[in-house]
Amino acid sequence: MIRCPGQDQRFWKPEDIFEIKCPGCGKAMEFFKDEPKLKCRKCGRTVVNPKIDLGCAEWCQYAEQCLGVSAGRQISAIRDKLVNEMKKVFAGDERRIEHALGVLNYAERIQAEEGGDAIVVKAAAVLHDIGIAQAERKYGSSGAKYQETEGPIMARGILAKFDLDKADVEHICRIIASHHSGKDIDTVEFSIVWDADRLVNIPAEFAGASKEKLREAIDKTFRTCTGRQIALELFVGN
Repeated sequence: MIRCPGQDQRFWKPEDIFEIKCPGCGKAMEFFKDEPKLKCRKCGRTVVNPKIDLGCAEWCQYAEQCLGVSAGRQISAIRDKLVNEMKKVFAGDERRIEHALGVLNYAERIQAEEGGDAIVVKAAAVLHDIGIAQAERKYGSSGAKYQETEGPIMARGILAKFDLDKADVEHICRIIASHHSGKDIDTVEFSIVWDADRLVNIPAEFAGASKEKLREAIDKTFRTCTGRQIALELFVGN
């Protein structure tokens, strides 16, 4: 049987087979680029491939017959539905919608290089500010400072609509609860969302700042190599 070249391992490169650490227990897990998910042999957690590359299967109508999976499409579908949920919550507030989409864009770029759980990163990026609307309804114009309290509550309600691992839901909510303070969490997914949020906020927070001050802030604040490099290229020029 002639197989699609995009899925034929004879055409693969060394980096198409790689290891990541299980986000649950830290055990090394070997992925092939076209494996959507694997179950950790140590803790039993199902882990989504953070660098999934299905080649033509991303768009081919026969992808499921060919590979027997559709995880790439499922991840994209969940992402798009979460974006729609976020837009409903912000109800036409284009500034906040644009901010969330900007964070999502940077988070996806960073995650493609740094790894981590793609679903956790995408969901946390889309929903990281989701508590603002509820906080302002409850506490008035000063309510934004309560968003890290209200955010996880609202996020759980939204995430309950999807068939997600309970541990992933808790991880997403922990990121949302800490995305300003950075307290009590130190995972690659959190670091990715943290850096993505900083990338969107830098122009407003450091308007008129010198390149030296920007470089100092970037070196001090950013948590991933990829996020730091993007920031230096965008705002310092190297």
